[in-house]
Amino acid sequence: MRADARRNHTRLLNAAASAFAEHGENASLDDIAKRAGVGSGTLYRHFPTRRALLEAAYAARIEALGVRGEELSRSLPPGEALTMWLHELCAATIQVRGLKTLLGTAATDTPLTTCGTLVKSTATTLLTAAQSEGTLRPDLTPTDLLRLTQGVATAAELGGGEAREIERYLGWLLDGIRVSGD
Repeated sequence: MRADARRNHTRLLNAAASAFAEHGENASLDDIAKRAGVGSGTLYRHFPTRRALLEAAYAARIEALGVRGEELSRSLPPGEALTMWLHELCAATIQVRGLKTLLGTAATDTPLTTCGTLVKSTATTLLTAAQSEGTLRPDLTPTDLLRLTQGVATAAELGGGEAREIERYLGWLLDGIRVSGD
């Protein structure tokens, strides 16, 4: 990529992150191009779709969630690692406007984005470890878990998006998917 194209790319990502933070995933693409000091054609050459721009703007945040999952799996027992990661996933979904769309693709049978694939991969690793440990039900799939977690994030957001709400709703969810002693 030429130097001017790299600069435009960087400016577009910075402008997009700012606009998505202010207006959510439906921020005006024309406004993003204007903020970056480029034309709409330049934006579309770099990012042909809104989803491509969203994914590029949040790639580092999603990668950090993947790294965090790995860190937790090395430092905590499997069930605790999964619980902590799900809490952080819910918090990120609420805190970063526009991220819910990307994370939502992880809750499909075939993730549609690189971000969705990374989140699903991390969820699969953590869930499999917790199931092997005997903590969680063996019939739970990563897709099921991510769909339920998306619901927890939405419910917590409706409840004000506080950490306390995430903990309550996530606790109820985890109680329902743990292996019972019966």
